[in-house]
Formats: sequence, structure tokens, C-alpha cells
Amino acid sequence: MSVTSVDKDLDNLTLTLIADFTAPVEQVWQLWADPRQLERWWGPPSHPATMEQHDLTPGGDVTYFMTGPEGDKHHGWWRITSVNPPTSLEFTDGFADSEGKPAADMPITTVRMRLTERDGGTRMELHSVYDSREQMEQLLNMGMSEGLRQAVGQMDALLEG
Repeated sequence: MSVTSVDKDLDNLTLTLIADFTAPVEQVWQLWADPRQLERWWGPPSHPATMEQHDLTPGGDVTYFMTGPEGDKHHGWWRITSVNPPTSLEFTDGFADSEGKPAADMPITTVRMRLTERDGGTRMELHSVYDSREQMEQLLNMGMSEGLRQAVGQMDALLEG
């Protein structure tokens, strides 16, 4: 698996995932830029994603749902704040109700994704920032850290195939 570290920093309200791939930056970028490829890894294997909207421009939205093993659907959204293909993407990430509207009672996370060339391949850094320790702990207790590790772990097979 390409995930080399997941660092939870409760004092600074951050979660940072580092993954190293043998593929070039442009190929790793396509796993974010192509909604059909994003569907194949966003979300843990037990909860595959379906992208409904995918606009990677500043102010654009990405909306999706993940389908659980029992057919249950979990909706989410991103609001794109910055994009610099093929090296960076920044967005706010949140949960949504069954109609796709942001869930006001759930935390929102600010995410920065960076791709850099490293040792002939690509290093991906996902840096998530939370508004409060309570919100961070709530998401960690929901399994977000392990779910993210599992999701990113699916990228290897896509890059090889």
C-alpha cells in the first residue's frame, strides 16, 4: 500500500496523510480530475462512491454519495476553493442529507491536496484542518482516519491498470 503515514494532531486540529506512488504526477492527478476514476477510490472499499457533480474549478462543487454494504447511502459534498492542475487542489468537505443539501449538524473540513515529484514518482499529501477538537474527534470516532487510509490504498491498483 502506498500510504506511508497518517498523522493525527489534535492540538493543531489536523490530519495529514502521506502516500507515495511510482506513477508520475499527471497520472495521480487524473485520479482526482476524472470523476469515473475518483469513484473507483473515493471512499473505503465497503462504501464505493458515485459522483453526481464534478466541477474542479474555484467555486465549483463536487457532490457524491457512498453506498454501504446494506444499500444505505451517505451523501457528501466538496466546494472547490483552489485548483492548480496537476499539482494541487483545495476544498471544503462536508456531509449532506439525502437530497444533497449540506448537513448543518455535521462538521466541515478544509482539505489541501498536494502532488510533488519524488524519487521518480509522486508524493501525495492530504492535509485536513478541523474547526474544533470536538469536530475532529467526532470524525475520527466515525472511522474517518482508517476510511481515508483504505480509500487512498485503492489508488495503487488504478495507477497500475
